Amino acid sequence: MVYQNIVEGRFVDRPNRFVAHVEINGRVETVHVKNTGRCRELLLPGVKVILEIAVNPDRKTKYDLIAVYKQGFGLINMDSQAPNKVVAEWLAEQGYDVIKPEYRYGSSRIDFYMEKHRGTEAEKDKNWHRNEEEGKSWQKNEDSGDGEGQEAIERYLMEVKGCTLEIGGIGYFPDAPTERGIKHLKELTGAVQQGYHCIMAYVIQMEGINEVRPNISTHPAYGKAVEEALAAGVKVLFLCTEVKENELRIVSGRYLG
Repeated sequence: MVYQNIVEGRFVDRPNRFVAHVEINGRVETVHVKNTGRCRELLLPGVKVILEIAVNPDRKTKYDLIAVYKQGFGLINMDSQAPNKVVAEWLAEQGYDVIKPEYRYGSSRIDFYMEKHRGTEAEKDKNWHRNEEEGKSWQKNEDSGDGEGQEAIERYLMEVKGCTLEIGGIGYFPDAPTERGIKHLKELTGAVQQGYHCIMAYVIQMEGINEVRPNISTHPAYGKAVEEALAAGVKVLFLCTEVKENELRIVSGRYLG
């Protein structure tokens, strides 16, 4: 993904999780922070930040804070909307036959639902149908015959989280307690039993880091939820990125283990 109309600034302070004060060309502006996490190790007085000029000229805040330079490390993209956008671009190149964002499953909306079709295309419409009410993907019709030449459909659910917290060359998530994150892990854990391939994907929004660990010092319960998900068969995927002031893109991915 590419940002338009970016500018540089110097961080001053953050009165609440939604806005910050940034010095831009000698003038202090109130800007929108596109990350409601704590980011205390990133947003330090005087650090260089990158902002995007908002498309809507009538907005109360003219700028969005999207990235920050961490002293001794480098540029970190901290836009919490960016991970889903770059994953959508990446998934489009991974050979899936169906990709649906914001997929309702159970009592949650999972970031992505995908399908891979195996077998003959001609039999698909005849022998398979959707059954979303039960949270299922594709099922065989009762009158589908002996099954010869039918298409098999593999179903995937992927939840996406962005990682901006680096400690000692390792990425950690979350940087603040996240009950929502635990809920999504439990949904994925249950979906494995329903035949889904379930993936917990971490988009690493900085370069030089290829691993994300549960931040149990901040949220021990999240670490436990990750352990339970792994034991149930949920896969953990680390997505490494190239980070520029005006761009974020996924360059590689690897599964844990």
